[in-house]
Order: sequence, then structure tokens, then C-alpha cells
Amino acid sequence: MPSSRRRSIYVLALLAVVVLGLASRRYPGLFPTTLGKYPGDALWAAMVFLGWGLLLPRALTSRVASLALATSIVVEVTQLYHSPWLDHIRATTLGHLVLGSAFAWTDILAYGVGILAAAAIERGLSSAPTAATETNDERAPG
Repeated sequence: MPSSRRRSIYVLALLAVVVLGLASRRYPGLFPTTLGKYPGDALWAAMVFLGWGLLLPRALTSRVASLALATSIVVEVTQLYHSPWLDHIRATTLGHLVLGSAFAWTDILAYGVGILAAAAIERGLSSAPTAATETNDERAPG
């Protein structure tokens, strides 16, 4: 777990993931066509992970990942419910991007992949030595 997530880094990462996710829908050739729309779904879930990380800067990576997965599943399952007002929101571009429109089990799998990837990157980056750590290690008597 990062001792505290740097919000500025997470905001930049979140924006980058949003841009890449939107690009994956606008330019389908960005990813292999065999993956279909799933890279966008995985990126959406990575965005949710980063959002929870921003809200809970001191939380364990596993907790943030669990919250992101729960959020993703709730949003996907709510796609089984249809009412005129909710379908009206889903018919807008933003509503469709945030809430989706049609339930699919495979979307949940894509969300899991996106969250696992985001959590793995976070863990990898948080365990990488920093310049200060490297400097201190060099000075330590051997």
C-alpha cells in the first residue's frame, strides 16, 4: 500500500485513463479488434479504481480494488433495471459512459481485469525505490 497516494499523480492518471478509454471507443482500431469493446470496459474499471484511490488516499490497495469491483458490479447489475427516467439518462452520452446500457457477464470480467491491472501497477510503483531511498541506501554502512 502506498503510505499516502499522491493526489496529483492520481488525478493525472485518472485523466489519462479517461482519455484512453474514450479513444478506445472512438477509434476501435486502437486495440486488437478481437478484444472488441472490452479494453474500454477494463479502462472504465481502472478509472473507478483510481477514483476510489483519490477518495481514500491511505487505504490498502486491496481495499480500493474491492471497492472498485463492488462499484463496477453494482453499476453493471443496475443495467438489468429499466425505467423511463433511468433509460433517459442512459440515452445521453455521459449517462451511457457512466451507467452503461445492457447487462453482460463478460463486462464484469473485463472490469476485474482492469482493476487487477490498476492494482498491480499501483503496487509495483509503490514498491519501486525512490531517489531518496536509493540515496540513503548508498550512504548506509555496508
